[in-house]
Amino acid sequence: MFRGVNPLSLDGKGRLSLPVKYRQCLLDAAAGQLVLTIDRDRCLLLYPLPVWEEVERKLIQLSSTNQRTRALKRLLLGHAEECCLDASGRILLPAPLREFANLEKRVVLVGQGNKFEIWNEPSWYAWRESLLAGGEEQAGKPSPDLDALAF
Repeated sequence: MFRGVNPLSLDGKGRLSLPVKYRQCLLDAAAGQLVLTIDRDRCLLLYPLPVWEEVERKLIQLSSTNQRTRALKRLLLGHAEECCLDASGRILLPAPLREFANLEKRVVLVGQGNKFEIWNEPSWYAWRESLLAGGEEQAGKPSPDLDALAF
């Protein structure tokens, strides 16, 4: 289970050193095999390979005749890149994905349960502050699932 907000730095080659607390889980669950893709919020999504394969199967089953599903498939599948944890616990973020998400030196790794989001640090904090300040439009349409959630 991946949770928490982790401010991190990319090295000069575009590599991200994942926090130690996640490394063993990623090795156990996916032998260090990961998949990166883009998200509509201009961040990257980082999945352990087995989780990504499940997402990929669901996406492939979606109709290609529906414009919205076809667009989603193009974004997620079309930009998906496999990567692997190296011996130092780092992953290389490909240049086109770094450019898409405007990732420079300072990034934020945000746990999302079964995956991570990787954000440009200023963009993450701006998005968070906007939402906390009442920018509900950032979150999209209300979901009936959220109405049933009690915490």
